[in-house]
Amino acid sequence: MTLLEAKEITVSYYGDIEILKDVSLNVKKGQITSIIGPNGAGKSTLLKSLYGLLKPKKGRVLLNNMDITKRKVHEFIGLGITYVPQLRSIFPDLSVEENLQLGTWIFKKDATRVKESIEKVYTRFPILFKKKADKAGLLSGGQQKILEIGRSLLTDPEICLFDEPTATLAPRIAEEIYSTILDLKNENITIVMVDQRIKQAFDISDQIYVLELGKNKANGTREDFEGGLKE
Repeated sequence: MTLLEAKEITVSYYGDIEILKDVSLNVKKGQITSIIGPNGAGKSTLLKSLYGLLKPKKGRVLLNNMDITKRKVHEFIGLGITYVPQLRSIFPDLSVEENLQLGTWIFKKDATRVKESIEKVYTRFPILFKKKADKAGLLSGGQQKILEIGRSLLTDPEICLFDEPTATLAPRIAEEIYSTILDLKNENITIVMVDQRIKQAFDISDQIYVLELGKNKANGTREDFEGGLKE
């Protein structure tokens, strides 16, 4: 079943510079969909467009067939979508627990839910519980990424958007992140991921989209791509 969809979206920077041109994407519920392609292909722009950070000048973004193209960014968490950017988004001078508390802003008046949500993150990621009083900026790169992922899960999202979740991480730590992403899929959380580690992306993905020069180049299942890309 289609959950999230981009329908022929065109996105421009500075008015006339088109970064995406008539790009379409079909995300199936409970699957991992990866977006790959060379640098400058528009992968991160597509992800930002799905989350409302960039507004298409043409085309639509649909969630369960509901047009969300013009929704404001702060509404997306309430729609069940979270986004983890490539660049670090933690507050380095705040503790791990304070960072998590900020992630509960949408239901901050419900103290019981805040506590239970944070405890669920600690259960999933024991290292965060161990480091909960530490300043987030003192965590390793991998631990900071885990904190960002944990924070994104506080609202029980239906869809998680990950932009380069393993960028700059050592291979061993990257494998832990991929394992976490697979765990989320097994919990029926839908994943849309931009990744430069093509082999690893193929290994865990159900659907793959290839962008080139801001346009759809190819797409299909992992099996469709075995033996080489298909136009």
